[in-house]
Amino acid sequence: MEEQRSIIELYENADQEEQYEPNNKSEKRRKRRKNGKTGKTRILTNRSIAFLTAGCIMLSGLFGFGGAALGKYVLPEQTVLGGSRTASENRTASNMAYNLSTSTGEKLSMQEVVAMNADAVVEIRTGQVTTDSWLSQYVTQGAGSGVIISENGYIVTNNHVIEDANKITVKLRDGEEYEASLIGTDSDTDIAVIKIDASGLTSAVYGDSSSLIVGDEVVAIGNPLGELGGTATFGRISATDRNISIDGKAMTLIQTDASINPGNSGGGLFNEYGELIGIVVAKSTGSDVEGLGFAIPVNTVKQIAQQLVDDGYVKGKPALGVTLIDLTSARNAIMYGVRNTGIYISSVDSTQAQQAGLQKGDMLYYIGDVQITDTETLQQAINSYKVGEKAKVTVVRGSEIIELTVEISEKK
Repeated sequence: MEEQRSIIELYENADQEEQYEPNNKSEKRRKRRKNGKTGKTRILTNRSIAFLTAGCIMLSGLFGFGGAALGKYVLPEQTVLGGSRTASENRTASNMAYNLSTSTGEKLSMQEVVAMNADAVVEIRTGQVTTDSWLSQYVTQGAGSGVIISENGYIVTNNHVIEDANKITVKLRDGEEYEASLIGTDSDTDIAVIKIDASGLTSAVYGDSSSLIVGDEVVAIGNPLGELGGTATFGRISATDRNISIDGKAMTLIQTDASINPGNSGGGLFNEYGELIGIVVAKSTGSDVEGLGFAIPVNTVKQIAQQLVDDGYVKGKPALGVTLIDLTSARNAIMYGVRNTGIYISSVDSTQAQQAGLQKGDMLYYIGDVQITDTETLQQAINSYKVGEKAKVTVVRGSEIIELTVEISEKK
């Protein structure tokens, strides 16, 4: 039986405005031809249930700045180790819609790994205009990292890095900046793909995260603190299948002791063959905890990224068809003026949910026979259905308990 323990707090995504440019001119760069620096940015819709991960945030009003938000991880003690790998393997991405380079299959020095991938990791800055309850407008500026996965400008990062952004700016290692367009996001896996209008870029090489074993050497490259783009830190694989619950969403991640800092979210974790084996997602910030960083396995990343490039979303995922807000804490419930803590509907989005009779302000009580006590039980309950199936949904509306039948829709 797995014993779970709450051990670390994480900075929420976003970073600070760019203030530092690393000296990268001594590195040999691959020649690149620009097709343009700007692109149309798609505005993301608001999501009420936050996904808390590694990063830092700066809130700027007309004349001032704010602070950073914190989140929590729950980490099971049990570690499941991965398999072995053959040093002579040459990996390609023939199943992708875009071309990636191939690796030599030979072990490299850590210096060679950095030299091979430094140009493939980018800095990302975001801006989001928000209005407070007093109708004052603020610009929330964030930053993170990303990894180029095609020479024509596709970049993978974390969903939480660009979530709700009105503007996404990408800075390459040589200092050139582009406005990026959003291709697609998947909040469940915390993966997003954006694109810049450029060609001839240096792209990362996909590895095989299933072949990792504890003790493998790794390099993390990213943009710590939103100010130190191109920073490389070194470590080893600590665990390969670490089950973690992030704000109610269960994830299986790679654990590493390479130094991960706020702003590294979306950056690359590379193995000793120079291959991308993970996208950095989180770090520990507990005062008594050191050497705990986490990355999304690249086997998950490339599968999701392909679907986002092809369709803009991951097909076949079940959804209730509503936007929800997590008021399971008494503090949040008081802020929103509700008496009972729980998961509330803030908007009804799908035709199926509307036809079933779900309403804004309903509190989810049961889905099928599963009582909804938090976002994790909610997601588990929804995931037990297939798109098109009917689910019995019990809600609390005012002083009434109402049972409805809802057709499960496809999440987009």
